[in-house]
Amino acid sequence: MSSEAPAALAGLAEERVDHRFKGLPPDADGLTVGELAAQRRNLFTGGFTTPVLALSAERLEHNLALMETYAARHGLAFAPHGKTSMAPQLFRRQTDRGAWGITLAVPHQVRVARAYGVQRVFLANELVDPAALRWISAQLDSDDDFRLVAYVDSVRGVELMDAVLRGARRPLDVVVELAAGDGARTGVRTERECAAVADAVAAAPALRLVGVAGYEGEVPRADPERVRAWLRRLVALAAGFDRAGRFAGVEEIVVSAGGSAWFDAVADVFSTIPELSAPVLKLLRSGAYVSHDDGHYRKLTPFNRVPGEGTLEPAFRLWTQVVSRPAPDQAFVNAGKRDAAYDLDLPVAQAIRRDGRERPATGVSVTALSDQHAWLRTLPEADLEVGDWVGLGLSHPCTSFDKWQLIPLAEADGTVVDYVRTFF
Repeated sequence: MSSEAPAALAGLAEERVDHRFKGLPPDADGLTVGELAAQRRNLFTGGFTTPVLALSAERLEHNLALMETYAARHGLAFAPHGKTSMAPQLFRRQTDRGAWGITLAVPHQVRVARAYGVQRVFLANELVDPAALRWISAQLDSDDDFRLVAYVDSVRGVELMDAVLRGARRPLDVVVELAAGDGARTGVRTERECAAVADAVAAAPALRLVGVAGYEGEVPRADPERVRAWLRRLVALAAGFDRAGRFAGVEEIVVSAGGSAWFDAVADVFSTIPELSAPVLKLLRSGAYVSHDDGHYRKLTPFNRVPGEGTLEPAFRLWTQVVSRPAPDQAFVNAGKRDAAYDLDLPVAQAIRRDGRERPATGVSVTALSDQHAWLRTLPEADLEVGDWVGLGLSHPCTSFDKWQLIPLAEADGTVVDYVRTFF
């Protein structure tokens, strides 16, 4: 983080609370975020309105510490994907916990990161937009401590980048993206084509080739062996480029992969990277760990395969309220697609609160979402009344964060100790 970061982050606490922020107490309007946080209101009794998304303070801290330890144990640098949260306060906590920098996907996200002092960005995407390239180049030219590494995957893309960046004081560092396979997302499909892209970079004065990268989460029909086979291709590509002298003059060679589903495979295969002509930055980019979830990543996390390494904890809970109980087997709460992630799995009913007491949501399940309602099926053993609060677990952190601009950070007893600002 730059020296300006503390002031920029402190400025978030000066923002006024008002109608823009869902779920916050109406009587807090006009307070600054910092003033509201200092009141340490209780999520359940302090005037918050439903639906309201809360992030567990204890579980967030647990997850941050766990991945810091995991990366260090396996000799990995860590650039967690910031598109998950787009929350500068969390970026700061990640870098304070030893993260090399922050991974991002599009220029807008880089602008947010730079506004809050992020000094190292891995842009896990191709970038050919002239306006964005000029802005990034100006950032590099004005701040020698800022570093950005971007994907390239075509000769045409390299030519477009070089044409815009000619004359820049500092070249833009790039890595060749190796596709995860035929029919996968972006990336160069064959090693021969990778060499052609690398040759194009060598002929582009405004660019500098510093490594190779990709995303193993796109491997078709992914399983441990297919993922490891692709990762071995990535490592071999880096070694081949190095033997050919393509990294001459660089201070370190970047080899990067690692989403949130296969980072154990990344750690295993990256441990086999041979000695190259420069130190290797083995860069892991997992992002969903920061909040984890109660669905998709709960099932896919590599910690299920390596339980001795630790366990991530789901940190989100969406608190809703029963507004209708039209039939013995049916109820409706006041949160739907506008409030809850639903692109991968439906929310899961986890807890019921009534009269200050919390208990498991036995016999209650979510069957569908409308815009502003969740449809609940209630079995005979379900004890559910209009007015009860129902806590929902969510699946997919990325689309949970992006529905909420200001998220209460709550301790286990409901005390709200801070608010996390997002920028999507």
